[in-house]
Amino acid sequence: MGRFRTWVGIAVAGALCVSVAGCSSTGGKRAEDARKAAAAQGKAAVNTPRWTFAMITHSGDGDTFWDIVQNGAQQAAVKDNINFLYSHDAEAQQQAQLVDAAVDKKVDGIIVTLAKPEAMKAAVDRAVKAGIPVITVNSGSEVSKEFGALTHIGQDETVAGRAVGEELNARGKQKALCILHEQGNVGHEQRCDGLKETFEGKVENLYVEGTNMPDVQSTIGAKLEADKKIDAIVTLGAPFADTAAKAKAEAGSEAEIDTFDLNAKVAAGLKDGTLGFAVDQQPYLQGYQAVDLLWLYRYNADVLGGGQAVLTGPQIVTEEQAGELAEYAERGTR
Repeated sequence: MGRFRTWVGIAVAGALCVSVAGCSSTGGKRAEDARKAAAAQGKAAVNTPRWTFAMITHSGDGDTFWDIVQNGAQQAAVKDNINFLYSHDAEAQQQAQLVDAAVDKKVDGIIVTLAKPEAMKAAVDRAVKAGIPVITVNSGSEVSKEFGALTHIGQDETVAGRAVGEELNARGKQKALCILHEQGNVGHEQRCDGLKETFEGKVENLYVEGTNMPDVQSTIGAKLEADKKIDAIVTLGAPFADTAAKAKAEAGSEAEIDTFDLNAKVAAGLKDGTLGFAVDQQPYLQGYQAVDLLWLYRYNADVLGGGQAVLTGPQIVTEEQAGELAEYAERGTR
């Protein structure tokens, strides 16, 4: 595989195994059955007790990014003889209640995202005081240690934003529109702030209602029609890149569309030139390593990271690398 431009080193604590079949939380019963069948056919590589780990994320319904995270977590769970429980809620208070429910079940480990840290603090604290090891994943690196988590797995969102700014500079862009689809998500704000730090042109934030794609499309389209100087659109999640492309076409804009995160549609868009570049934070690796590191802690009191986050990105992916990653994106592991 060709070399990628990588902004940070990646700490890896376990060998990746054969992936489970990909499925979307909105994709039908066939995809879900295929994933479950693949997981059932796997066999544990260890003889440790069948511990139960719960992952609770801030995902909304239909977000394919979290399908990839789950694929990684499920595969590690099979290997490590783990009973894996997954739940999610886009509303922080409900997400916190799901953490409380996992504590009440006396699970053996918790993996949690901290997109809205303050709303999650009490629930995470309760888990830690109950003696349940906690690993944070994807969001919340800046407060993970303070909240008592063993470690954090993900990308530094500010660093990722800076990487985007540098890439836009190299492409000669002058004005960027940063699309925030989830208000209150500190990681999203950090991405756009990082972009502003390094981009030599102008950056404008545009807030949209991410659960309403027609509204997202019309809001982006209206902005492009009103400001013809915008020559770069940065979306903060893979599903929004395609919506931005539709808005661009309707507005008759020439702006380049770039996005955070990778999926099969983004890989195809990179190949055909619809998209300029993507920032991959390797969600499969986030899910896989979270389960694997919890298992290592339960089995051997191992903690990876030395008090620092275990970084899985950012990695700039362009047309040049899209073909190499397309097959992995199609199967739901990139």
